[in-house]
Amino acid sequence: MIYRSDIDKNHAYTGFTNVIYVLAVAAFLCYTAPLYAEQSDLTVLSIEDLMGIKVTSVSKKTQYLSDSAAAIFVITNDDLKRSGVTNIPDALRMIPGLNVARIDSNKWAVNSRGATSRFADKLLVLIDGRSVYTPSFSGVYWEVQNVMLEDVERIEVIRGPGATLWGANAVNGVINIISKHAEDTQSGLVSLGGGSEEQAFASARYGTSLGKNTYGRIYAKGFNGDKFQFSQGDDAGDDWGMRQGGFRVESNLNANDSVNLQGDIYQGDINQQMTLPCSTEPYCKEKSDDTEVSGGNLVARWQSILSSTSEFTLQAYYDRTERKEAFAHEKRNSFDLDFQHRFSAGTRHDIVWGARYRHTSDDFARNPLVLLDPDSRSDDLYSAFLQDEISLVQNRLKLTLGSKFEHNDYTGHEVQPSLRLLWLPHPNHKLWTSVSRAVRTPSRVENDGTIINEVIPASSTPAGLPVVIKTMGTPGYESEELTAYELGYRFVPNQAFSLDIATFYNDYDNARTVEVGTPVFQGTYIEQPLYFTNTFSAHTYGVEVAGTWQAAKWLKLDLAYSYLVSDFEDGGQLGKEPTHQASLRSALTPREDLDLDIWLRYVDNVTAIYVASDNDLFDIDGYLTLDLRLAWRPTGNWELSLVGQNLLESSHLEFVQESFTRPTEVERSIYGKVTYQF
Repeated sequence: MIYRSDIDKNHAYTGFTNVIYVLAVAAFLCYTAPLYAEQSDLTVLSIEDLMGIKVTSVSKKTQYLSDSAAAIFVITNDDLKRSGVTNIPDALRMIPGLNVARIDSNKWAVNSRGATSRFADKLLVLIDGRSVYTPSFSGVYWEVQNVMLEDVERIEVIRGPGATLWGANAVNGVINIISKHAEDTQSGLVSLGGGSEEQAFASARYGTSLGKNTYGRIYAKGFNGDKFQFSQGDDAGDDWGMRQGGFRVESNLNANDSVNLQGDIYQGDINQQMTLPCSTEPYCKEKSDDTEVSGGNLVARWQSILSSTSEFTLQAYYDRTERKEAFAHEKRNSFDLDFQHRFSAGTRHDIVWGARYRHTSDDFARNPLVLLDPDSRSDDLYSAFLQDEISLVQNRLKLTLGSKFEHNDYTGHEVQPSLRLLWLPHPNHKLWTSVSRAVRTPSRVENDGTIINEVIPASSTPAGLPVVIKTMGTPGYESEELTAYELGYRFVPNQAFSLDIATFYNDYDNARTVEVGTPVFQGTYIEQPLYFTNTFSAHTYGVEVAGTWQAAKWLKLDLAYSYLVSDFEDGGQLGKEPTHQASLRSALTPREDLDLDIWLRYVDNVTAIYVASDNDLFDIDGYLTLDLRLAWRPTGNWELSLVGQNLLESSHLEFVQESFTRPTEVERSIYGKVTYQF
């Protein structure tokens, strides 16, 4: 029998208590922090160090984070290192407003501001300017985004629409993973380790000069992850392993022009224990599936400074992926060409414009569970954008107007405008607001697909025949639309503290739901079709808070909290989101050669869509987790670290996939790591 978590009658009270506990710990540490700072007589970090990080994702140009009229959060390389995470999804748990849930050993559900699922479809993810979402379902296979964390410079995350610059599918947010320049990695690095769940992992990188003003690096990494357990306690069979390698070469041709060429290849084996529906007794079958994944990409970029007020970037990339699992075998090739130009018009206008062409083609093998008709399809996307940042009052008030114009092969023309206003009443106080429109264009499955979700046994139907539930694509499926209203405030009262607050109200129209079709008698069973339609409207609203306190040279505190209300569950396609989420990270360096990092997180209870449960809903209790990292550097070149994750419980459930797999618990883990730089 499928395990189903029971909601404790007092769970709402318990969840609220856990949130208060996390915030109380933060308040205590923040209260005591000035005492330590005073004892040490430190001159702490500057405002520029706290809020002056330069970002590019908000306006497709370099600007200070504090001057961005958007809800943006930056994960630095030091954050990645000191958190102890080994993958990108777990790193994203630092960000307020993002819901990250691990489904099993090799699957995650990630989204911003609601609408979370294994195949979340409203979040655009880029790695060095290369989009990694799949048009098959407009989501991301997080398990194959296996970047080398040591070479990540930063991860910029926009919560809220980014469609004016980035286009369709940047509805609930944009995640932009940016690698270090090859010039900044002119050394060697070897890292290896292993533990209870991260059984074995290793990575190596070497960077060197290739000539005058030309630099390069190569890297390779791999790991094996252990299997988790089903909620009943038996083996989940979801162990996995990935191998990846790549290179980056960049050259400064002259004082104004630079070129960059980089590429990656990967291959992996991802195991999973699946429960697949069938139209004959026993109407489902267990299958141990070894999913094979592979792919590669090549990215070329040319940047040119035309004058002190004008510059352009031209980028092209090719991406190939293949995925073979029990319910689908897909091959996909994509080519993308992107141009953007920034220039100033007078003293008040800073203009960015650009154009893009994307071609993608797929090939699906015939499969009785997931059928695409036609098997192969090619799609083209044409787009252009224009944005003008207008200085209304110098150094006080800025207005940003812009729009994206696209044409796709599913819905034709789409327009996605936005308006953003930034007001600086005082150097330490910054307020911003925005109104944006974004769309999520149909995926291949929603337009051309047929999915067998479930088979109801003959003994449970009035006709005495099994009923096969099929979800079917609709050629007339339209784009989902969002109108978003945001208001934000940034506060830096002194040189050691920063506070970032964002509020939002999202109005979704033409959201996905299903319409029940007419049953069809197929001889030995009854086929019940469900058709994807755009007849649902939803609303979400919430508050997100991020605070940083550099209490002393040896102590830094990062607090994140989010509150979310959503009615997406009323549409029957998504469950209930966590109302409260809280995170507290403390980075302590009591000695120059010693680090102690503590990460406490709370996630409220959720309800997920799961076709094998009653009413297709599955209740998951909230949880509190604790991660610890201890690192020692005996010399400048060596670092030894020990990391414990999810230490408060032996295991806990975070999320479930909509179908085909059973609920799987995330287990407590510990691993050791050795890093050598030369």
